[in-house]
Amino acid sequence: MTQAKTLNPIAATFKALKCKECGAEYELTASHVCEACFGPLEVTYDYNTLRRTVTRESIQSGPNSIWRYRSFLPVATENVIDVGTGMTPLVQANRLARRLGLKKLYIKNDAVNMPTLSFKDRVVSVALSRARELGFSTVSCASTGNLANSTAAIAAHAGLDCCVFIPADLEAGKVLGTLIYSPTVMAVQGNYDQVNRLCCEVANTYGWGFVNINLRPYYSEGSKTLGYEVAEQLGWQLPDHIVAPLASGSLFTKIYKGFQEFIQVGLVEDKSVRFSGAQAEGCSPIAQAYQEEREFVKPVKPNTIAKSIAIGNPADGIYALEIARKTDGSIASVTDAEIIEGIKLLAETEGIFTETAGGTTIAVLKKLVEAGKIDPDETTVAYITGNGLKTQEAVQGYVGEPLTIEAKLDSFERALERSRTLERLDWQQVLV
Repeated sequence: MTQAKTLNPIAATFKALKCKECGAEYELTASHVCEACFGPLEVTYDYNTLRRTVTRESIQSGPNSIWRYRSFLPVATENVIDVGTGMTPLVQANRLARRLGLKKLYIKNDAVNMPTLSFKDRVVSVALSRARELGFSTVSCASTGNLANSTAAIAAHAGLDCCVFIPADLEAGKVLGTLIYSPTVMAVQGNYDQVNRLCCEVANTYGWGFVNINLRPYYSEGSKTLGYEVAEQLGWQLPDHIVAPLASGSLFTKIYKGFQEFIQVGLVEDKSVRFSGAQAEGCSPIAQAYQEEREFVKPVKPNTIAKSIAIGNPADGIYALEIARKTDGSIASVTDAEIIEGIKLLAETEGIFTETAGGTTIAVLKKLVEAGKIDPDETTVAYITGNGLKTQEAVQGYVGEPLTIEAKLDSFERALERSRTLERLDWQQVLV
């Protein structure tokens, strides 16, 4: 279905779509590219109105979801799709901090986000709320897995027709986690960038609402809530340093935008926050550009277990580069082996099972600490964006096996002694 006439209610605080390159402004339609220079479009807001009308108290009196920040999101009516997304735990990671040599480390844990256990539920809730306002009845996405899960689940809740596109080699948990909601699933023989190109053609031909194509300006705004929540959960203060995964680069830029908006409207004090990004070596176009001090991002062909962040041609890569550099942050990459160790390290210290994107973030956090790029006294927040139950294949063979015993006490005791012996050997190897 084609989109309906743009809604322009007086109550809305979002004003226009604006090109991030040339500044040209457009109406609030389903459009994502500037007609003048082909730059990306972004939603702009009436910050004067926000400054007058939004307070810490008004936010705290709102729902326990991302929609407590509704005034900062591009949805015009009260009829939002609220499935309890957001307000995920900010965990003080004391055991992990001690292991790494840090003093104030927090984990923003979107591995338990609702309804599909990844941060993508935030962006999809916003995108589909706006899609419904614009008159779309069929929604879609190009996805490396998590976005397909979210789009299918939230479309089912909203009663929207759904067709999603994924690479054919995705992890089984993510494929099943999409199919359960009964959308149409297209498994494309190719990588994410090839899937995305096909989806652009489908969007132009069929007029569907693609959350990360023609609805992208609205969709990406949902990531700002990861910035808002951290500020609120830290007692209306900003951290000193954040570490987040980089795929398209959008999440990184929107956390930055969220912090800046809270500063602009007076909800938090102005403060410099360092932004550091994490990529897998097998798909690290932004990290490569950072290390080589380039102003452009060269596309790569993905080859990594971290499929959820395996975007070889990142749409917001240059903006992520800019933020890392101007905030005195960093962008680093890690091997697949280091990613697996990152998953295990977070699990065994904090009891959080993350997918490969989170393993990448923790591995890069460790790497930056060891390189002296994170001050031990800084308040650091690491963003964990998805649940490890979705990518179990990544750690199979690396986490040991259960001890099989008879239903007898002596069998248990022999197995327990073997287990303790193996633990002692492991610690001796670590000390060596």
